[in-house]
Amino acid sequence: MLKLAIDFGTSVTKIYKIGSGIVLAEATCVTVQKETGEIRAFGNEAKRLLGKTAELTDVCFPVYEGEIVNERYAAALLEYFLGKVVRRTHAVEVLFCVPCAASVELREKYCRVAKSVGLSRVRFAESPYLAALGQDVPLSESNPVFALDIGAGKTSAAVFSLDGIIAGLTMNVGGNNMDVHIIDHIAETYNLKIGSQTSEKLKNAVGSLIPNDYQSTIVNGRDVTTGKPRSVAVSSADILFPIRIYADKIAEYAELVLRKLPAEVSAAMVKNGVFLAGGVCNIAGFADYMADKLQMEAHVTGDRQFLHPRPDRNGVKNGKTLGGAQIFTKEDRAVSRGFLFVL
Repeated sequence: MLKLAIDFGTSVTKIYKIGSGIVLAEATCVTVQKETGEIRAFGNEAKRLLGKTAELTDVCFPVYEGEIVNERYAAALLEYFLGKVVRRTHAVEVLFCVPCAASVELREKYCRVAKSVGLSRVRFAESPYLAALGQDVPLSESNPVFALDIGAGKTSAAVFSLDGIIAGLTMNVGGNNMDVHIIDHIAETYNLKIGSQTSEKLKNAVGSLIPNDYQSTIVNGRDVTTGKPRSVAVSSADILFPIRIYADKIAEYAELVLRKLPAEVSAAMVKNGVFLAGGVCNIAGFADYMADKLQMEAHVTGDRQFLHPRPDRNGVKNGKTLGGAQIFTKEDRAVSRGFLFVL
């Protein structure tokens, strides 16, 4: 049976296939005709139309802040994505990446969406686990790991070992919050209205938490007063404030997790540091900023690469272990804390 891992993210959906790595990474959105509800475009093609559609067409995001908010569109999008990766879904077992402490209701939504596209075997794993395990972070019962997975709509923070999560939480803060605040900040500072895609590109191009960073880029938008197109040069220093606000929020929530830890585990955190994952981590100086806030070393693990099979001592390709059960093992089992949903 074919094994896939899927990160159905607020902004981007990624599908991982054993032996191939990430085989799909596309925007989690669709374009919909308002009157009929008919879906006209999926994924990256739909996102390119954001802010450019006619009055009778909407660009919809079926996942918001880590929650499936429209099951019909989510199912249609998942079916479209799977069609690019596999021929038949009934012979596929899926591991879904979910926020830390995902509710039973959310998992049930995932199960309904999966069933509607022909998936019959579904498992779940929290995003901090995958963020750490996918980057070969050492993990054992005696070596707990602290991971921050910063998505577009949610951030999950957790300290865990092979026995499971010791302390963790999920907050409705992510890269999208920075984008929205940048839009407002540019409007207030330059009297210029920009869209969400422009804001995201601006953040990725010159976003920085490094003091006295003045790299700049040209931004195009609409003059708020005249309504005419206008361009301005925006520097890293110009958007430092909206980025730092949410970096501080993420650090504040991370500190809440650390305060819940037993003394011995806290000592291990000082030694091991924190592992950061997500697109926001690409902001210049972000890792150093979090290290300073949390008073520990910060390691950037990059995007979740899910689970890389590697040879064990006998040369047999095996998966990593979690909570006493192996994930994507030679027996072709995908186990997340022992729960398998057969739909």
